[in-house]
Amino acid sequence: MRYHLDRGLQDLKTEIGRMGAMVEESVEKTILALKEMDGALAVEIIGHDDEIDGMETRIEKHCMSLFALQQPLAGDLRMIGSCLKMITDMERIADHSADIAEITLRLVGNNSVKINPQIFHMAEMARIMVRRSIDAFINQDLEGAEAVCRDDDAVDEYFTAIIMDLVNGIKASPDTAEWAVDVMFIVKYLERMADHATNISEWAVYYETGRHQHLQHPENHVYPPEKE
Repeated sequence: MRYHLDRGLQDLKTEIGRMGAMVEESVEKTILALKEMDGALAVEIIGHDDEIDGMETRIEKHCMSLFALQQPLAGDLRMIGSCLKMITDMERIADHSADIAEITLRLVGNNSVKINPQIFHMAEMARIMVRRSIDAFINQDLEGAEAVCRDDDAVDEYFTAIIMDLVNGIKASPDTAEWAVDVMFIVKYLERMADHATNISEWAVYYETGRHQHLQHPENHVYPPEKE
């Protein structure tokens, strides 16, 4: 019985890694589509979202099967429960990629659109957070998980600065409001991606320690921040 459970858990980790790679690819392509104003790539991202949804469903069924048939122990239950939680966050990250792709399609061909370069710095940081959070879960890397959570503050700072820049731009040139509001939504979706990466990291810590805490709060860190 234990052999079959261990094999099932390993297969589950493999599926999580595969879904994570699909999500990260979606985020990468989303950033590229926005940077290049590539409508064809944006359409591809939107279509790819269904495949990620299907992967989430398959992993859910796998988790339910392990619950029902394999008599998992406490540590096993933490892993399976954490997987169920984190695939929801991964699916939402992919949804936000599709949301940004849809907005990109609206912006393509509008020569008046000006994308603040900071958006791409923010997007790259969010992408790295997504990759590192999934790696932290698979590798049971507590320190890596907490580093992801600390990075969320920097993404929030980008978010505030970019939104204020867009607001000031609308005040100075009201005719920019239509496309500027679209860009605001893009920035919000990027900020939410980082939030979901933080959630995944928190589930990685729960899987390893049995404690679920909001790791944005320094007092909850297992490891102290790295010194400059």
